[in-house]
Amino acid sequence: MLRITDDISIQDWELSEQFVRSSGPGGQNVNKVSSAVELRFEASRSPSLPPFVKARLEKIAGQKWTKEGAIVIFCDETRHQARNREIARDRLVDMIQRAAIRPKRRIATKPTKGSQIRRVTAKKIRGEIKKNRGSVTEGLD
Repeated sequence: MLRITDDISIQDWELSEQFVRSSGPGGQNVNKVSSAVELRFEASRSPSLPPFVKARLEKIAGQKWTKEGAIVIFCDETRHQARNREIARDRLVDMIQRAAIRPKRRIATKPTKGSQIRRVTAKKIRGEIKKNRGSVTEGLD
């Protein structure tokens, strides 16, 4: 079981892992050992996630979200299969934790009368400074 928050936990049967050969440097080890992990979580069909978390998770996952509603996380950072597995699971947990946090509602506010007056006054002063930057033609004789 993968514990996300106090309310959300994912059962092991909801996750599927596939180990594949890693790319990049590593010599013969890369050609022989399947150390990279591809973690797949069927988020849209998961009974563990509330609907509002699923909706935000789709936006957070981005390209990792498939058309079928699954999240696919690929990790080949280390040469160790177990460490890559941990990293992929940590990324999934982090993603779901971010989706579980409800964003604060924005409350529309108006600027105060005093701040409006200060802004307009500052703009007028700045305009006067720029207006006085013209070329000087008198008295150069």
